[in-house]
Amino acid sequence: MEDKSTASARAAKANKQKTTFSGNMGYILAVAGSAVGLGNIWRFPYLAAKYGGGIFLMVYLILMLTFGYAMIISETAIGRMTGKSPVGAFGAFGSKKWLKFGGWINAVIPMLILPYYSVIGGWVVKYCFEYLRGQADALAGDAFFGGFISDSLTAEICFAVFIVAAFLVIVAGVKNGIEAVSKIVMPLLILLAVITAVYSVTRPGALEGVKYFLVPNFKDFSIMTVVAAMGQMFYSLSLAMGILYTYGSYLKKDADIEKNTTQVEWFDTGIAILAGLMIIPAVFAFTGGDIRTLKAGPSLMFITLPKVFDSMGLGNLIGSVFFLMVLLAALTSAISLFETCTATISEEAGLNRTFSSLLVLAVSLVLGTASVFGYGIWSFVEIFGMQILDFFDFLTNSVMMPVSAFFICLLVIRAIGFDGIAREVKLSSRFRRQRMYYVVTKYIAPFFLLIILASSIASTLGFITI
Repeated sequence: MEDKSTASARAAKANKQKTTFSGNMGYILAVAGSAVGLGNIWRFPYLAAKYGGGIFLMVYLILMLTFGYAMIISETAIGRMTGKSPVGAFGAFGSKKWLKFGGWINAVIPMLILPYYSVIGGWVVKYCFEYLRGQADALAGDAFFGGFISDSLTAEICFAVFIVAAFLVIVAGVKNGIEAVSKIVMPLLILLAVITAVYSVTRPGALEGVKYFLVPNFKDFSIMTVVAAMGQMFYSLSLAMGILYTYGSYLKKDADIEKNTTQVEWFDTGIAILAGLMIIPAVFAFTGGDIRTLKAGPSLMFITLPKVFDSMGLGNLIGSVFFLMVLLAALTSAISLFETCTATISEEAGLNRTFSSLLVLAVSLVLGTASVFGYGIWSFVEIFGMQILDFFDFLTNSVMMPVSAFFICLLVIRAIGFDGIAREVKLSSRFRRQRMYYVVTKYIAPFFLLIILASSIASTLGFITI
């Protein structure tokens, strides 16, 4: 194993040579942009509705402040300590096989997520475009979404527009691309979220939805509430997918890691709560309180919500604002995935940033096209009974991410040591929650990760229902 002081010296040299964020605000907005995506605006509300509303929200907040905090601190500190993206970060502490595996699984996850995530981003592009054209009535039709995604050519064009937009930001660099876009997009996203949420909660009959979402009812609690909230936290906070190592490697040594982590936690959760207030009360008002409609999963955003917007009388305006907000959120998340892939290829293959980003674009276009065609001309292709896009989603979120997070805990416990993490954090932070970090990372996180992995696989095989 490489001596820890040697690793620190190499990291210091690497950090001097790397482009960094201009300051804490640029980093916070970039990480928040990574975290705030489809997971907050679409996935969080339907999971909250499915698993008890207020009780799900309460469990999620507890997990976010403990488990989520520990994971963000770990990944960010390791990224800044080593000055590397995931593969290099793990490799800085030795050459054992488990370290190599841990680094590569963290690096491969974003490479698999980016293509299919961009396909869904392409769907958002289509809806945003159609609302701006004044097509609210057509979008509210039962057959529109199915007809669109089965039209492989149109869906492919929308997918390509989305991922090329992310590519252009990455080519511009960390400061002029990621940071500059985040500083514009994130405030705009918050403004649109507040406007939409206020409009939603003031609809007749919406207050019952607000009550269901915000007030915990312990009768609705089950072990699956915890499992679902834990899985959502990974998806929402961009944990265990290499992003926070990469963004952490761009942090200056005087950046307050703990303060930044706390701000990202609340920023991300605030957007998720706003999303819940946008969607749950509106659907409550539209359906008269039918919870089953909210549990519709992916169809909630692309089938149910257009009907809700159309019924409000201002379908084109509200639909345009909502889907523009979703598009901005999806784009910032895609940018972070793209950046992680680019940084890994650049570091490990010794290629320049532009060529590395072109490689990522090429691979993403191939894998993304397979996901597009999976709902169209390749709809006959199924993997374990799932369409191509659904399979990639299951593989990354339900299998690889829990495994990746387990190896993060292992890296901290066996290779770096808690004292090593504490020293890095305390270079710029007081590390107020250090004791909690220790308990969660060593004892609680590994246990829950195994539960998530086992329950996800069991659910897919039909042994349990999640």
